[in-house]
Amino acid sequence: MTTEFGGPGELGERERAVLALERRSWPGPGAKERAVREQLGLSATRYYQLLNALLDDPRALAHDPVTVNRLRRVRAAKEARR
Repeated sequence: MTTEFGGPGELGERERAVLALERRSWPGPGAKERAVREQLGLSATRYYQLLNALLDDPRALAHDPVTVNRLRRVRAAKEARR
């Protein structure tokens, strides 16, 4: 089944763009959120919802294992603090 993203075996353009934004480093507060709005046309809330779903997607892991594994570690650390 095809979603707003790519087909069953591939990441869509938006999914790849989300991961690309996560690979970058950001100069200061608000820069990332501004890029999310300008480049993807998403609110910060929707962006983080999509990102969180991507972290559980094996296609994302295959596409960018370094970024996905780093973000999984960050998520796990936050969950452990709760």
